[in-house]
Amino acid sequence: MDSLIKTINNLKKSEIADIVNTRIKEFTAFKEESIQIIFRELCFCIMTANCGAEKCIEIHDRMEDDFLILDGMQLAEKFKECGYRFPNIRSSYIIEARKYMADLEKVLNKSNQDNSLRDWIVKNIKGLGYKEASHFLRNIGHENYAIIDFHIIDVLVKHNLIEKPKTLTKKKYIEIEYILREMGEKLKLNLAELDLYLWYIETGKVLK
Repeated sequence: MDSLIKTINNLKKSEIADIVNTRIKEFTAFKEESIQIIFRELCFCIMTANCGAEKCIEIHDRMEDDFLILDGMQLAEKFKECGYRFPNIRSSYIIEARKYMADLEKVLNKSNQDNSLRDWIVKNIKGLGYKEASHFLRNIGHENYAIIDFHIIDVLVKHNLIEKPKTLTKKKYIEIEYILREMGEKLKLNLAELDLYLWYIETGKVLK
């Protein structure tokens, strides 16, 4: 862990820190947004499972309020026009998720940062597992959830902090999240910030 901590501490003194801090401010600003804007971010996180982040960002920016107003067939067609990889299944997930917008707003307004918030999302929003639910919560300003995707796993494996899991069960997810939380405490970073640094180390980019 020491070598990884040293690398991140060096990044904290570089121009990458400014990019990370700007991104975190963008996430925090979502707390003042309407449920419609927040729902659009939920749709982005539904889109990203097994899809490249940059392509999803491009398509998401093009679609804007389509996530709120198109029916299932129209949404699937728009996905196809944009070259999205899973137009049918993800459009059905988004249509299903619309039913929970009011409930989602109530849950988020409780300002709950513990795991019950994430558990509610995983239970009720089809298409979101722990990684995607954490991604959504991070993107709307909740700082204490780790987004454990293959990029983060690869970084941790390279530094001998974990063995590469065959499957990422809930139990394994929480175990890895605990390791990241310990690392964040040593670096004086929350999990949202740590994720962006780790993603940069693996990809050379700071996305959302």
